Amino acid sequence: MLKLERVSFSYQGMPVIRDLSMTLEAGERVAVMGPSGRGKTTLLHLMAGLYEPQKGRVTGIPPQGVAMVFQENRLLPWLTLEENLLLPSPGKGREARQLLEGLGLSGWEGRYPGELSGGMARRGAIARALLFDSPLMLLDEPFQGLDKETRAKTAQVIGDYARGKALAAVIHDPVEADLLQGTVMELPKTE
Repeated sequence: MLKLERVSFSYQGMPVIRDLSMTLEAGERVAVMGPSGRGKTTLLHLMAGLYEPQKGRVTGIPPQGVAMVFQENRLLPWLTLEENLLLPSPGKGREARQLLEGLGLSGWEGRYPGELSGGMARRGAIARALLFDSPLMLLDEPFQGLDKETRAKTAQVIGDYARGKALAAVIHDPVEADLLQGTVMELPKTE
C-alpha cells in the first residue's frame, strides 16, 4: 500500500501540494484531475519517489521500482520499440510482442521511435510500463495523442495488465476516468 501522509511540496516558495494525505491500495485505480498547474504531475513524482516531500512522508514505494508513463514518451531513440520495452524487463520478448499486438503495434517491434507516430510512441511507452513487474503503476496523461477508438482499446489493455495493481493516472477528461474505471480525485487549490 502506497501512503502519503501530510505531504507538502513547493517550487521556489510557491506551494503546489499542501498537507495532502492519501492511500493507494492494491487493485485500486485513481484518476487524478484538476486544472493545469495544480500539481498533478508533481504528485505522481512524489508517489514514485522521484521527488522528496518537503513536509510529510511517502511510504510503500515498491523496492523494485514503479511502472511509470511520463508526460513525454521517453523512448530511447537508438533502440527499437521492442528493445525499449525489454530494457527494464529483459527476458519478456514473447510477452512484449503480445502486448504490442494488443495495442495495435504488431509489426512495428523493429522500428525506432523516430519512425513512429506520436500515438504509436505513446502506446509504446505505455507498453513498456505495463511490461515492467511492479505492483504500482503511475500514468501521466496516458491517452494524449490517441483517437477515441485507440484510447478505448488502450484503456482496456491497461485494465487487463493492471489488474490487482495500484494505479494512479493524471487525466484531464472525465471520459478517461470512466475508461480506466477509476475513482476521481480532484487536487485542491493550495492558496
